[in-house]
Amino acid sequence: MKSIHPNAQRTPLGTMKIIALGTAAIALGLAGCSRSPQAPPSTGGGMSAEAHQALKAAFNWSDPAVFADAKRGFIAKPSGQIKGDIGQTVWDFDSFDFLKGDAPVTAHPGLWRQALLNNEIGLFKVTEGVWQLRGFDLANMTLIQGKSGWIVVDPLTARETAAYALEFARKHLGNQAVSAVIYTHSHADHFGGVLGVVNPQDVAAGKVPIVAPTGFMEEATSESVLAGGAMGRRAMYQFARDVPRSAEGMIDGGLGKAVGFGRIGILPPTVLVDKPVQEMRIDGVRVIFQNTPNTEAPSEMTFSLPDLKAYCGAELMVQTLHNVITPRGAKARDALHWARYIDEARHHARGAEVFFASHNWPVWGAENIDNFIVGQRDVMKYLHDQTVRMFNGGMNADEIADQIQLPKELDQIMHARGYYGSIRHNVRGIYQFYQTLFDGNPANLDALPRREVAKRVVDLAGGADKATQAAQAAFDKGDLRWAAQLLDLILRDQPKHEAARTLLVKTYRQLGFAAESSIWRNFYLSGAHELVAGPPAKGVSRALVVDMLKYTPTERLLEAMAASINGPKAEGLKLKINLVFSDTQENYVLSLERSVMHHVKSDKPAADANATLTLTNDFFLRMMTGSAGAKDLLTSSETKIGGSTIDLGRFLTLMEPVPGTFAIVPSAR
Repeated sequence: MKSIHPNAQRTPLGTMKIIALGTAAIALGLAGCSRSPQAPPSTGGGMSAEAHQALKAAFNWSDPAVFADAKRGFIAKPSGQIKGDIGQTVWDFDSFDFLKGDAPVTAHPGLWRQALLNNEIGLFKVTEGVWQLRGFDLANMTLIQGKSGWIVVDPLTARETAAYALEFARKHLGNQAVSAVIYTHSHADHFGGVLGVVNPQDVAAGKVPIVAPTGFMEEATSESVLAGGAMGRRAMYQFARDVPRSAEGMIDGGLGKAVGFGRIGILPPTVLVDKPVQEMRIDGVRVIFQNTPNTEAPSEMTFSLPDLKAYCGAELMVQTLHNVITPRGAKARDALHWARYIDEARHHARGAEVFFASHNWPVWGAENIDNFIVGQRDVMKYLHDQTVRMFNGGMNADEIADQIQLPKELDQIMHARGYYGSIRHNVRGIYQFYQTLFDGNPANLDALPRREVAKRVVDLAGGADKATQAAQAAFDKGDLRWAAQLLDLILRDQPKHEAARTLLVKTYRQLGFAAESSIWRNFYLSGAHELVAGPPAKGVSRALVVDMLKYTPTERLLEAMAASINGPKAEGLKLKINLVFSDTQENYVLSLERSVMHHVKSDKPAADANATLTLTNDFFLRMMTGSAGAKDLLTSSETKIGGSTIDLGRFLTLMEPVPGTFAIVPSAR
């Protein structure tokens, strides 16, 4: 058994790297609805009273035992706001105070229930020696009592929220040091706030070990740096960044209240859990880790605390159906693999009297824990098996999503309902994992782009006005899915058609009000907001990006640079650029030929390069994020140019910026 003590000698880290990933939402693994009946629109701002009453009557949404669990161990509740360095509100503890009583007609009663449960915010005692801070960010921060201080599990998304949570705990539990950090997995809401709880120098000196699953650093950086622009933009929808918090707006994040949009960083782990099951002592506490890769995250682990009779399910299991594929964008997850690891978790959780996770509230009692794990396993396995059965029978993803339903005994498992993930979206994710998005139909092999389809559909309907009339008729009948699709086509063909735009806003709001999933509600209401207000004026704050990307491995940034090259503009160019980092002593040779950029790490600059750019790592990051321009490149004391300045400029102008403000719904601008 490996023993880790905060003051033990550690293997030197070399240059301590803090990786930051763009925005708070970029790497979140975070991350649809159950089969709610279609709700006819009312003349007011919500579902019809009859439809809403039918949803309320479908299940016992008020289960007193679960609400008691969400309050159990309560110590104290924070209030007010957490502000960031540039004046932004990173977190607002009081913004969900409207959540009281029965669900209004503007919210699905299942999602309202989840929102009420997640709104039990504060510091809680889970069991002897274990506490959680819930509602300080999307994820939970867990504190485990060690011999010399607290072991912090999952230090939230942002430095600001993590620092506030730790100080809040110290105020009520005593001023203890942090003796170790555990990252359960590679999504930013579980590591992004680490700089708010530990000092990088203490980690580098071996005073505070950081434990993570194998593959953590690769997974935490690769996907989000390359695809972060699109992911971050879509995450604004998934977490309803621009939608007001109210009974008619954003009410919950499913996994927690919301995302803390602050400064994200990361410190590389100093200890990797690289075996399927691995036991070690961390600051005197016996911990048994279970590696669960390629489930909710590519790099993930759960753990048990046998001496405390506690088990942490990380995000392998939470109090909702999770995402097989997340709408913000990510690789499809292996649902069969996931179900198998949940089944294995039954063994690892034996003997535990409390189950806690990286989101939501705990479960107490051995029998309740086993029932919880089995329920999570069986819902995931059912969705996998039935999707495979149905596509093997010739159905495509949309057909399966429209027909699959959970059997009654699974549908009534409240902790596995789609408050975050969804049955329909998960089915599509499982289909994509095995079959790709192509359904085998030759008509879909080379389909027309959606704007061309939109033009032809509108023409067939007799013009935009007649198509809008047809959409209005569908809306009036409660056929909201078709109304939304038709109206979207109209606006893609004629984006300034105000009648279609107004009706699509109403349609999205009604679909959002009826959605059981927080993600689906947030997407619909974000779409409605953007149809009125237009795309956001600002994407990722440059001040945050530079800080967060400060220590990202250079290779990841050069991969992102290559993916930003405008291929058509680069046609016919052949360039070689030396990139020399004066502070880190790294040398890279960048080669552009046939509109493709490659990079090679080299012992010395290439003699035949068109230009050599010598610069500091900090200046490179400012250049990459657009906060340093051509003038800075020529005049800064941090840079030096050798060879052809013209060729260097020609190369740099090929890179397209990622503003993070592209339109998702048709824009009238």
